[in-house]
Amino acid sequence: MNNFKFYNPVKIIFGKGQIAELANEVPKGARVLMTYGGGSIKKNGVYDQVLAALSNNTVVEFGGIEPNPHYETLMKAVKLGQEQNIDFILSVGGGSVLDGTKFIAAAMKFEHGDPWKLLSEKATYKATAAVPFGAVLTLPATGSEMNSGAVITRVETKEKLSFGSPFTFPRFSVLDPETCFTLPPRQISNGIADAFTHVMEQYLTYPVNAPLQDRIAEGILLTLIEEGPKVLKNPSDYDAMANFMWSATMALNGLISTGVPADWATHMIGHELTALHGIDHARTLAIVLPSLLRYKSEAKKEKLLQYGERIWNITEGNEAERIEATVQATVNFFESLEIPTKLKDYDVNRDTIKEIVDRFQKRGVKNLGERADIQAEDVEKILEMSL
Repeated sequence: MNNFKFYNPVKIIFGKGQIAELANEVPKGARVLMTYGGGSIKKNGVYDQVLAALSNNTVVEFGGIEPNPHYETLMKAVKLGQEQNIDFILSVGGGSVLDGTKFIAAAMKFEHGDPWKLLSEKATYKATAAVPFGAVLTLPATGSEMNSGAVITRVETKEKLSFGSPFTFPRFSVLDPETCFTLPPRQISNGIADAFTHVMEQYLTYPVNAPLQDRIAEGILLTLIEEGPKVLKNPSDYDAMANFMWSATMALNGLISTGVPADWATHMIGHELTALHGIDHARTLAIVLPSLLRYKSEAKKEKLLQYGERIWNITEGNEAERIEATVQATVNFFESLEIPTKLKDYDVNRDTIKEIVDRFQKRGVKNLGERADIQAEDVEKILEMSL
């Protein structure tokens, strides 16, 4: 096992009726900026529950944060927060709203010009302060409710970049499975695929004799495989939704990445497909991951064989046959969620592949993957396999 430091200060408040706990978690008398997305929280009762819990606070609302939150929109919230002397932010929504809130919180305290530097020049500029914030999660997927990372899109330049800081952990996150009962099937499918791929990015690399991390990761994968179809069939199944919700949180709260190598090349490539074509984030992962596993099958051989045996019960055939059956089982799982896994399914052709490679080369993106051996030319080959 590799050396590691693990830090996670997020308080999780889980279960039905727990939105009322906001009254005890949000500082008394704080001026609260309430951030949310397209307004679904006003239809499912979450909005009213939040306002009731915050009846003793001044609440300023900022809605309209997009899926793959836009820098341009978030900067409007930064301005509003500064004008209104906001001293606490509450994210009410899914991972995109929370990612956007993390940026707003850090940008309000950024003192070096354009806060986009937190993403575009993150080797130089780090968030050294942030407005404190909490979350009410209404969509299991990203794990943003229990980590410090965020991914932001700049529409003007078609860039989708990430940042994170010890200052951008939520103070708390409320997870009530009942808030997810009205989610449409597409968002549930996306959430399952997103969480599944988060685990794969941290698990399917190479062995470093970390059996506990492996077993926890495998437990999350098996739970998603078992509970995901139940949630899709009946989103009001409280137990299934609770298990899915907690799995998505555990997939990216830092626990399974301790002491082990991580990949994240699938995410880096997938972000480009979202930036250029607006494809749902989770669907870009389902496109890229199988091809990346096939392309890097030799380097990932030991973990691929382990994953195939422990998750999909694939034990027959030679190593090459077992690896291919394992990757195909992964494809079948994504497609069982009604997520197409080929670029052609999204009307993306070789022109986009060339554009992505060119963007990587211009930005100096290189040395991707757990072995730092995926270069721009490898990205081209991986995406060619995804056509």
